[in-house]
Amino acid sequence: MMPPHTHSVPPVAGPRRPALLTWLLILAIAPAASGATGQMLRVKDLAQVSGADETHLFGMGLVVGLAGDGDKNPVFTVQAMANMLQRLGMTIPQAAIQSKNVAAVTVTAEIPAFAKPGTRVDVHVASLGDAKSLTGGELLATPLQAGNGEVYAVAQGSLILGGFSAGTGGTGGASVQKNHPNVGGIPNGAKVITELPSVTVQDGVIELLLKEPDFTSISRLAEAINHAYTNSCTPVDTTSVRVKVPAEFSEHPVDFIARIEAIEVAPDARARIIISERTGTIVANSLIRIAPCAVSHGNLTISIANTPEVSQPNALSQTGTTTVTERTDTKVNEGKGALITLPDMPTVEKVAASLNALGVSPRDMISIFMNMKKAGALQAELVVN
Repeated sequence: MMPPHTHSVPPVAGPRRPALLTWLLILAIAPAASGATGQMLRVKDLAQVSGADETHLFGMGLVVGLAGDGDKNPVFTVQAMANMLQRLGMTIPQAAIQSKNVAAVTVTAEIPAFAKPGTRVDVHVASLGDAKSLTGGELLATPLQAGNGEVYAVAQGSLILGGFSAGTGGTGGASVQKNHPNVGGIPNGAKVITELPSVTVQDGVIELLLKEPDFTSISRLAEAINHAYTNSCTPVDTTSVRVKVPAEFSEHPVDFIARIEAIEVAPDARARIIISERTGTIVANSLIRIAPCAVSHGNLTISIANTPEVSQPNALSQTGTTTVTERTDTKVNEGKGALITLPDMPTVEKVAASLNALGVSPRDMISIFMNMKKAGALQAELVVN
């Protein structure tokens, strides 16, 4: 949401590049910190109740019916097939088992808190061996366990893939692949068989965990809850607060949690710039400031070219041979750079407009931000991924 005083970035002189315009758009519309704008957010959006989060499950299974695209007899696939057949009352030597229609896979799922037996959740399946594709595969019944080793769900069903692979095979054969044919999913493919232990109220106290730890935000959260329920909330650290359940809600703590989640708070945030060097992406919030400074940016290009040349002896020469040599040309081209003064800028729009006047790409902007931080001119936390 844009702040009430936000206006579009005014046009500035100098070259504009599509990638830089994309950066400006990200910079200008980055979510404003609510502490600066007074934006109120629900406790439900800022924090979560301790003990009410999802549980990650994991398992290893077999996908069958792959029409020759399965694993090429890796040891763990053959062992898993032999174990499965033995449980079904058949004992077959591992050397006699062929796995070209079968693939060993990992199966993962997330179960929400308080999920009861019979609840169904989605599962994600990924190839564990060297299978070519999981297209058309069927996942056999696979137990899914949590970190404590207990099995809480069983997954089974037909895979749905977001990609495919097709080809004629052989030497020189043509092939076509789209996305990842070795990864898929099964909607509602796992059924909960055991209820997970979930405790939200201990000794009449509920603990709320802030999603973005911050001293100011946790203090405001406790103040807002105490305003609604006097002396019921105590901040513990930058992440958690403890809330006493009033006597009138002791029999129905769910109602109390619902009312707590509806309370609105104005959280705080740090001035922060997130930079991804791999993609050239820059995202900044509206709290960043740049102290008065001067920036100069120029381009230096060095090109080295090797050109083959043929050296031949004279036409009447009785000696000498034709040889091939290389001629090396080196050129240095330094672009013009201007020293631009940046005044103290109080808004993210002015920061974007002033930096855009340099006419540089986002990757160059990353270097400028880093050097501004070193010079003490950038008043923001710089996070480089």
